[in-house]
Amino acid sequence: MELIELILINKLNGVILKYPHHDNIDGSVCITGHHLILSSRKEGVRELWLLHKNIDSIEKKENKVSGGIAQGGSLYLKCKDLRIFQLDISNSMELNLVAQTLENLSNLHNPSLFYPFFYIHMHPVMENGYTLYSIEGEFTKVLATEEWRISRVNQHYTAARGYAQAVVVPKGVDDETLLASASFRQGGRFPVLSYRHNNGAVLLRAGQPLYGPKHRRCKPDEIILNSVVNVGMKGVIYDLRSSNSISQQQNKGGGTESAANYSQWRIYNRSMDDVDNQQQLLESFAKLIDACVDKEISCDKWLSRLESSGWSESVRNSLHTACIIAQHIHHKGEPVLIHGTGGEDATLLVCSLVQIILNPDCRTIRGLQALIEREWLQAGHPFGTRLRCGPYSSQARAAPTFPLFLDCVRQFLEQFPCSFEYRQSFLITLFEHAYASQFGTFLCDNDQERTTRDVYSQTTSLWSWVNQPDELCAYINPLYDPTPNVIWPSVAPMSYVIWEELYLRWLVPQRTEEREEQYKVIRTREQHLRSQAQQLRRELLDLAQQYYKTNVLEK
Repeated sequence: MELIELILINKLNGVILKYPHHDNIDGSVCITGHHLILSSRKEGVRELWLLHKNIDSIEKKENKVSGGIAQGGSLYLKCKDLRIFQLDISNSMELNLVAQTLENLSNLHNPSLFYPFFYIHMHPVMENGYTLYSIEGEFTKVLATEEWRISRVNQHYTAARGYAQAVVVPKGVDDETLLASASFRQGGRFPVLSYRHNNGAVLLRAGQPLYGPKHRRCKPDEIILNSVVNVGMKGVIYDLRSSNSISQQQNKGGGTESAANYSQWRIYNRSMDDVDNQQQLLESFAKLIDACVDKEISCDKWLSRLESSGWSESVRNSLHTACIIAQHIHHKGEPVLIHGTGGEDATLLVCSLVQIILNPDCRTIRGLQALIEREWLQAGHPFGTRLRCGPYSSQARAAPTFPLFLDCVRQFLEQFPCSFEYRQSFLITLFEHAYASQFGTFLCDNDQERTTRDVYSQTTSLWSWVNQPDELCAYINPLYDPTPNVIWPSVAPMSYVIWEELYLRWLVPQRTEEREEQYKVIRTREQHLRSQAQQLRRELLDLAQQYYKTNVLEK
């Protein structure tokens, strides 16, 4: 199929564009294979370039005149980046043709037809973002301990379709044991290393065990887990599901670990069903955005709708769960295994948040990029499926798990404004490009699909663009003051802050970066004054010493 076959009308004059914080634009619309472009003949008016993939929902409203005959109307384009555009078109036939064309082009399912495969990066690529964060480089310190190794048992993606080709596993465990464990875990997701803390405690992740109604046992799986538990200690398994969900999964062939078989481990369940239930999470996000864009309700009702959406509770629950697991690792030095059902959503979310709590590297720009590579892209979070739609539409298995992660990180930035190298604008950029982008980083559902479709060779990485010096400077937090300490976020209800810089940015003018720059000026002035004060203290001390020395000599 050629994209041109889907374009029923490619140009239209006399279209009026309306969207928040801008004057109405009377101009011409041009529709290409990947963009809707609206330009005006007036000087000083910027062109609008909208990726079709960014369009989440199209609503058509026809004008009615006397006699019931339609004369043109409006198209409301609701976008995944939360913008809402209104296009007024005077002719009904042209209105319908534009609507159908945009429906065709915004609902493509073949990634090979997406814009990243057609985009040509105009500047030289200084570093290839696809090769920037290799597993050898990311786990250098871990591999130096001689306790872990890189396994390529999944070289051909036959053990676990969602895993990358290389994973880090205990050194004493051979590939045959890993394959046996893969046959016992959902999606073949055998236990792999996610993070090793500076006290030696480790965080592992996996898919659920296929325990089933017949109470299956897998000794190779037990061997893998027991190999990371020191003598005289017990590990901790956190099943991120409710007891009811575990029972339902067991009836379908899944379940959780048996305490009798995993005697060296304590097994807990901590429900994050709201995250692993894709439809529920998408509905929660939709309710949040619906409340945010409603300008007609009172403040009390608005706050009530925000709370009843369930989104803030999912954020708090994610942070609280991460804190509990981080305490096992940091305070008790215990190894922890995390899994839910498939290990593609809540598991990756919690593993990522634990590392932000414990590992200061994850609070830097490149550190966050590396974390997303390790715990989301290479770990098989199905970006293509989960972010196929935004809050204005609904599709099977779609869910804003990654946006939920970004909102959790936003809560960290609110509570620890000086501990992160990146500012909110970096998180917002990640949000936008995860849904629709000229870059290939978030294409497809896993590493195997990206490899098969030549994403790594035929598209440009988002990191290649972000890490250019001219771009990078826009994301650096002027208040950043690196700290090696562990940071513990508050999870109290009153600590949650709605991410207005994202959810309300098209409705309310945002001045966050202006305030940050003001803080920077104040802070620079403070540092200068402190330096002057120290210099004056030294001069005072020198004068005092000279005075007492003179007095002693005179006596």
